[in-house]
Amino acid sequence: MGSPQGQALPPPPPLTSNVVPLRADEPKVAKPNRLPMARPGSARRGKPIQLLTNHFKVNVASVEGEFFQYSVSLAYEDGYPVDAKGIGRKVIDKLQATYDSELGGKKFAYDGEKTFFTLGPLPQNKLEFAVVLEDLSSNRTAANGSPGGSGSPDGGDRKRFRRPYQSKSFKVEISYAAKVPIKAIANALRGQETEKSQEALRVLDIILRQNAAKQNCLLVRQSFFHNIPKNFVDLGGGVSGCRGFHSSFRATQGGLSLNVDVSTTMIVQPGPVVDFLIANQNVRDPYGIDWAKAKRALKNLRVKIIPSNSEQKITGLSELPCSQQLFSLKHRNGDGEFETTEITVYDYFVNHRHIELRFSGDVPCINVGRPKKPTYIPMELCHLVSLQRYTKALSTFQRSSLVEKSRQKPQERMTVLSEALKISNYDTEPMLRAAGVSISSQFTQIEGRVLSPPQLKLGNGENLLPRNGKWNFRNKTLVEPAKIERWAIVNFSARCDVQKLSRDLARMGELMGVSMENPFTVIEENPQARRAPPHVRVEQMFEQIKTKLPSPPRFLLCLIPERNGTIYGPWKRKCLVEFGIINQCLAPMRVNDQLLANVLLKINAKLGGLNSLLAVEHSRNIPLISNVPTMILGMDVSHGSPGQSDIPSVAAVVSSRQWPSISRYRASVRTQSPKLEMVDSLFKPVSDTVDEGLVRELLMDFYTSSNKRKPDQIVIFRDGVSESQFNQVLNIELDQIIEACKFLDEKWRPKFTLIVAQKNHHTKFFQKGSPDNVPPGTVIDSQICHPRHNDFYMCAHAGMIGTTRPTHYHVLFDEIGFTADDLQELVHSLSYVYQRSSTAISTVAPVFYAHLAAAQIGKFMKFDDMSEVSSGHGGLTSAGSVPVPEMPRLHKNVSSSMYFC
Repeated sequence: MGSPQGQALPPPPPLTSNVVPLRADEPKVAKPNRLPMARPGSARRGKPIQLLTNHFKVNVASVEGEFFQYSVSLAYEDGYPVDAKGIGRKVIDKLQATYDSELGGKKFAYDGEKTFFTLGPLPQNKLEFAVVLEDLSSNRTAANGSPGGSGSPDGGDRKRFRRPYQSKSFKVEISYAAKVPIKAIANALRGQETEKSQEALRVLDIILRQNAAKQNCLLVRQSFFHNIPKNFVDLGGGVSGCRGFHSSFRATQGGLSLNVDVSTTMIVQPGPVVDFLIANQNVRDPYGIDWAKAKRALKNLRVKIIPSNSEQKITGLSELPCSQQLFSLKHRNGDGEFETTEITVYDYFVNHRHIELRFSGDVPCINVGRPKKPTYIPMELCHLVSLQRYTKALSTFQRSSLVEKSRQKPQERMTVLSEALKISNYDTEPMLRAAGVSISSQFTQIEGRVLSPPQLKLGNGENLLPRNGKWNFRNKTLVEPAKIERWAIVNFSARCDVQKLSRDLARMGELMGVSMENPFTVIEENPQARRAPPHVRVEQMFEQIKTKLPSPPRFLLCLIPERNGTIYGPWKRKCLVEFGIINQCLAPMRVNDQLLANVLLKINAKLGGLNSLLAVEHSRNIPLISNVPTMILGMDVSHGSPGQSDIPSVAAVVSSRQWPSISRYRASVRTQSPKLEMVDSLFKPVSDTVDEGLVRELLMDFYTSSNKRKPDQIVIFRDGVSESQFNQVLNIELDQIIEACKFLDEKWRPKFTLIVAQKNHHTKFFQKGSPDNVPPGTVIDSQICHPRHNDFYMCAHAGMIGTTRPTHYHVLFDEIGFTADDLQELVHSLSYVYQRSSTAISTVAPVFYAHLAAAQIGKFMKFDDMSEVSSGHGGLTSAGSVPVPEMPRLHKNVSSSMYFC
């Protein structure tokens, strides 16, 4: 009720002592919703080169038709929803076969879950059907009786043992959801992307998935893996790499294309369960298996049970060995009455089913029932079925084995891709034919440009022009060599001649211009400490350091028995967090001059030196960068290994310092919720004057290291986000960085350029008429790039093994106003400032450094204890459900250094 006009409102009631008044919210000004910028124009620099790419041209004969989207709901006849994977496709296939005329003879594009599409409408908007599937072996069957009638002991009805297969009835409800015009694809090709155009491309991708599912492939998003043993490579530990191919439709400047690429996933070695466990745990026989680990490794894997050949999912293991595990067996007595007898699983299979068992009596049984209503099967009757993904972390050996065995030279990859396109048989796919979609079998021809390498500045004023993306420090000195003084060597039981190593390092240092004092001492690990846990060994080593050195060392060279061994994490943490000591780890297995030169490059960068820099950086000649204080950021988020769903992610942002340099960087790192891809701690105000975010730390460092100049321009390189996350990067992360700047100074408004760097894509390039990889400096910004957005591909590095993987750069936002040529030159140049090596790298150095910083901090956080908890075959935990341990802050002595180098 409003007050009568002219009459004063009564005063507000007095506040009681325990009430704090709330300030009325000020009207919020809506922030602009930024969209990815359009391409401002074409770049011209560089030498033209003719290339082929693994995009195959797609023609759509008519764009007049429409896809109709329907929601589909599947339930068992008792109304219980279907949740078992794979059953949906069987039900929909049977539905189409049974009710073809009622469905108007329409073909479906089914996504395997709750949606399908047809070309044109079904006869009615709402339809219900009953579908019966024969010979169905599902988990609901298993839980309610014997697994597909294998006759295993589960205390269920005995009749089930005589009915090996059971038919199942399903209720299928179909309801109209939306229309997707095919002409939306044509709109996308003109750069008018809408939700409908994305949906239309999604329909085409769903058709590809369905085509692969009909060939019994393993589907991993848009990658498909056939059950062909020649595509499997053994990686050890019961794990195989499985080669398949990725296939997806892309809207490009040159029209619609199908992007086909080789793809690899890890699968569990098919065959007897016990063989997998022996290999997985590296033991000699079943009696050496750790059954707690085995239970975690096997959970949710599918097995085929002998002799019935039914397929079931493993839910666990029995508590007792097969020869001791009892269950209640119902059988008829002489009077025809049912009675129950307690019998062991072993006795039942050997004496009642007359199945010979060799070792199963002494090991647990496999449970394929429910935890409270188990169905036990002797282990040797269970065989893991093929094409089951292995989602746990790979060991270092498995990872290197996978890389080695899956790499392919360009020509070999082209042959495999042509073969994959043939096998897919897309020409006969009914839905694609009905939509008038035809796919070329020829690789698309495109033109690229090869940029000239940037000139580098080395010591003694010497200039050097890299050749083929590489250069050499032989007979050359570093541009700014550090002095290695007040240092010592610690040896964690690594076998080597430490004195010779020290002399050789000093000799190489002298050649490269690095002045090295003799080490103060060599501290050998106490032999008794070798068997102690890693953190104890590190603790004991530091006790020795404190007693044997007169003052804290400036640098420590740490010799470890193996690369990335268990010592590495605790050692790094102790040095960088507690003591603030720059250090370098070295596993001295094969020491030569090249290795020592590389180690010196890392040590020099960590100690504040500079190995090389760009000549244009030295002469302050970088367009738009050298004349205006400019800060370059690299951002990345590192996650726990696959299967370690409860391990916090680590976000790292690195920034350039000492402007006008673009070769020196420092890092700021935080932990965040597992699997969270967005950086959530860029701006974290905890009071009106205190911001604990990542960006403030970096802004303050830039200011102090750049003669008290604030950056007027900030160039951001963001790694590791997909196209679906561009909106968040543009409107959430960029806003947080802007807010962090305003928090420092309300009137300060730097200009921003935001670029996403993607490595995880499937576009590859091949030289026409040459078996070699594309040359370093190759850039492509036409024909196969986005119809509207400002993106380009760059291969800055020399691909020495396998096929070069280009980096796909998306320029989402550019207030600074780079020309296309200047921006591509900047990106190319930033691939040459990586201080760890004397080669151009595949992506810009700040992104690489962010990845290194996140990975190193991840190693010294105590995450390893948590990793065994997750089963790996279950789903991911939701982000934020795990309390995230706060990352210890680095010691002030090292926080501004390139400790991650």
